Amino acid sequence: MGCSLCLVSATVQAGPVLDAIKKRDAVRCGVSSGVAGFSAVGSDGQWRGLDVAVCRAVAAAVLGSAQKVEFTPLSSQQRFAALQAGQIDILSRNTTWTLSRDAGLNAHFAAITYYDGQGILMHKRFGVKSASELNGAEICVQSGTTNEKNLTTYLGTQGIKAKAIVYDNFEAAYKAFFSGRCQAFSTDVSALIGLKSKQSDKPDDYVVLPEIFSKEPLGPAVQRGDDEFFAIVKWVVFAMIEAEELGVGKANIEQALAGKNPAVQRLLGGAEDLGKPLGLPRDWVATVLKQVGNYGEVFEANLGQQSPLKLKRGLNALWTQGGLMYAPPLR
Repeated sequence: MGCSLCLVSATVQAGPVLDAIKKRDAVRCGVSSGVAGFSAVGSDGQWRGLDVAVCRAVAAAVLGSAQKVEFTPLSSQQRFAALQAGQIDILSRNTTWTLSRDAGLNAHFAAITYYDGQGILMHKRFGVKSASELNGAEICVQSGTTNEKNLTTYLGTQGIKAKAIVYDNFEAAYKAFFSGRCQAFSTDVSALIGLKSKQSDKPDDYVVLPEIFSKEPLGPAVQRGDDEFFAIVKWVVFAMIEAEELGVGKANIEQALAGKNPAVQRLLGGAEDLGKPLGLPRDWVATVLKQVGNYGEVFEANLGQQSPLKLKRGLNALWTQGGLMYAPPLR
């Protein structure tokens, strides 16, 4: 809805986190110690994944370079403590947005970058087709996560007499499963698919059971107290989603910049200065798209058909294509 009386935006001043990033000339990003498709180090020593791309996009917007990121691998137990202590600027680590985390851990979740849900992985040799057949099974799961709580709640409410076997970290939990110490492993479905692809010589021998028993909206979080930086992270994600909807990305950014589509020109800074309210350069969206890409490009490269995981978009498709990815108007 338009307005007859529009307020003049106030002058943007850098908050403490944003100011420190500019002085340091680097964004400090907390990531996982290795989750395929989200944040993992490749054979070339470079961090890649959807969560990594979010941090690189923020660096491109704020500092003009997607390479100005310092990555810190964190366990699930370490991640919020590191954010609270100011050791990282962004927590972008396949982390579920929950009330207790958002309101109780001094964190602001900026956006949802992946809609996931928890499931259970098993070897096909057990012949199990449904979670209802898991009576007597031992299920490996990582402690201190929403996964542990979700699993025990699900087993209890469904009357399934299986036992959760808890491990301190993600790697220990899945290694215990693949070595045969547990009959099943439970975490987010995207991670399960990545694990069977990466950790087994015969991925087709494993199956993800059909039951999805939680909502796991994943996204980046920042420390409370810097509204300016919070707004930047939020709108960087939204800009990548909006760019996909408008059909502009890394693959065609130069043509888009030279084009006459008014919506595209507004997004890229040609027709309107969307950087001013955020304290960013006028062409910040164009910089993000040139160096990182739009949401669809990032998804396909790391999780979709161009990646080893080959995940379908599902809920992570654009709202115009039956999914949940929807950006507020960038205007």
